[in-house]
Amino acid sequence: MSTTTLTTARPAPGDVVAPTARLVLPAGDLNDPAHRAEWEAARRLGIGGSDVAALVGLDKYRGQRHVYEEKHGREIVRDNEALEIGREIEDFIARMFSKRSGVPIATPPGTLAHVDHPWALVNIDRDALDPTTGEVAGPVECKNRSEYQLEEWESEDGPPDAPALQCHWGMAVGGYQRGYVAALVGGNKLRWHVVERDQEMVDHLLDYCGQWFQRHVVEGFPPPVDGLEATKDLLGRLYEVKPEAIAEVDLAKAKELRAQRADLDAQIKALTKQKTAVENEMRDTAGTAEVVRVGAATAWTWKQNGNFSESRLREKFPEVAAACTTTVEVLDLARLKTEHEAAYNACRGRRLFVPKKEL
Repeated sequence: MSTTTLTTARPAPGDVVAPTARLVLPAGDLNDPAHRAEWEAARRLGIGGSDVAALVGLDKYRGQRHVYEEKHGREIVRDNEALEIGREIEDFIARMFSKRSGVPIATPPGTLAHVDHPWALVNIDRDALDPTTGEVAGPVECKNRSEYQLEEWESEDGPPDAPALQCHWGMAVGGYQRGYVAALVGGNKLRWHVVERDQEMVDHLLDYCGQWFQRHVVEGFPPPVDGLEATKDLLGRLYEVKPEAIAEVDLAKAKELRAQRADLDAQIKALTKQKTAVENEMRDTAGTAEVVRVGAATAWTWKQNGNFSESRLREKFPEVAAACTTTVEVLDLARLKTEHEAAYNACRGRRLFVPKKEL
């Protein structure tokens, strides 16, 4: 197992602190605005571990366009409560992992860059140490995850793809042969996995991410948009709307996009109808039962736990509805639109509308 020796001297930017990595920015408190500004500036200089999953399509909250905008200095994700809690709980997860696994840990020196690929950056959550020598042996990635993801973290095939990929990126940049991924699931269950280095994956990631960085960051060409809901939200926030402004588009391109959209709409409608037919057969099979089983296994359920119908309550139980009706404060949208039109328009979402009339 490849290791690097910890030194008592405080490393400085440029020092080799891992088998294949130099220190770019010493560690600091990300809650400190000055250090956070330095850290964000350093991140824009390359591809980090949290960017890799977005580049290969494994992050449902970020896509290639998010990474592109961030690397070019556009503020896409502001610091929020969830990120702050994640930073605060990281130390607890790391300590629990060390206690459960028996793997000693240490705080990494800061942001690292690959010695041969300076654009390849990583901020490792914790260093795993060799129990015998005390030398750094690999990265530890710490995650805080929802209870709904427990099954993914208990898989015998290893951790979920995105965290595994992030761990592998830490090994790729640092030159390590083994890493660990630990997750606190649902706030009270710790699950962790060993991730062994896959040299073929390392080579692929460095090649793919290097080409992406050169094309979209160094040369500045924006990547094509993808189908993520997060990208739709991004595009809605990225551009400041100019009322009544007109964007000219080539007729052939406009027809092609409209035709693709119409074709997809038709497919969605057809598939939705087919899906509903199958689900209706499942409902008919259930009849008055809530649970349908094959032996001891549950095939599907049809329980009365869906959306609540207020109109049905008022129709069937008017006395109960009257007793449970209360007055609440609501925003007067009509007044807001009339008296504060600018504020109203600034907070409206952008809606894509395609006329049915052919071009």
